[in-house]
Amino acid sequence: MEVVMSRARDGVDDLNTIDANLAAKAKLTKSATAPSSPAVGDQWFNTATAAVSGIAKKALAVYNGTAWQTATTGIPFTATGGTITTSGLYTIHTFTSSGTFTPAFAGTVDYLVVAGGGGGARNGAGGGGAGGLLTAAGFSVAGTGLTVTVGAGGAAGNSPPQRGFNGANSVFSSITATGGGGAGGGTANAVLGTGANGGSGGGGGGNDTGAVRSGGSGVGGQGNNGGNGRASSGAGGGGGAGAVGTAASSGAGAAGGAGLANSYSGSSVTYAGGGGGAGQSNPDGFGAGGAGGGGRGGGSNGSSVAGAANTGGGGGGGTGTGGSNGSAGGSGIVIVRYLT
Repeated sequence: MEVVMSRARDGVDDLNTIDANLAAKAKLTKSATAPSSPAVGDQWFNTATAAVSGIAKKALAVYNGTAWQTATTGIPFTATGGTITTSGLYTIHTFTSSGTFTPAFAGTVDYLVVAGGGGGARNGAGGGGAGGLLTAAGFSVAGTGLTVTVGAGGAAGNSPPQRGFNGANSVFSSITATGGGGAGGGTANAVLGTGANGGSGGGGGGNDTGAVRSGGSGVGGQGNNGGNGRASSGAGGGGGAGAVGTAASSGAGAAGGAGLANSYSGSSVTYAGGGGGAGQSNPDGFGAGGAGGGGRGGGSNGSSVAGAANTGGGGGGGTGTGGSNGSAGGSGIVIVRYLT
């Protein structure tokens, strides 16, 4: 009898062990949406035709206690370089100065590359053009050090007759954003009064010759043209990544073109706004800087304003009153993010 009871108890213990093991096994869910209330070790096969919760279509993921991680890669993608932060499922590398982005192994990233903005000039000058802006998702990178260059803003051209200087290019791996075009000066010189070409073009200067000074041209896919200066009148605004610079329509300076918003930093930030033009015959009427770091043009109510640092904004133009100076463009920025 004792032997039989002992065997019975052994059988119950074995069944309890099996039940406990089954209960501890990870749950596998096949669905087009992420499972709710997952436990550590749970598995989910994304059956959707697009990425869901950062997991690629037709991919298997494992819940690590805080987030779903793709199981097909085995080891999470990591890298060094810049200032590293996190937002949701993303790790973010922000470069406000030049450096190196070094992935642990090959993978894909999203990037934002903004070049330095163009500088303004003086004597009724246009606004500087914004630095070129490039952004994309799913960019393939190798497991090696990748060059990151953050372009400086262009200096103001404050030795008439002179136009503003172009901003410097920004680089990430094989991607190059072009520096913003310098502003056309308020001068009778037809060349120096014209806005320079760049990522976005500089605004045309005001002048007293009766001739229109054209804004510079922007690079397709990176920015827009600068606005024209008005003959014997106000200066044009620098082009922005999202809009052309405004053309002067009176003695007042014209507004810079708006930039573009991007959330790769973890929140929505607008970059690459054009600088505002200065007044010529109406120096009170300075042009507003474009949204995204563009500097305001100068007027009798205030000096011109530089493009904001690490936005690629164009610098504001200086007014003709008293020969007040223009301002420099803002430096650029490079942001790289990836799912972890």
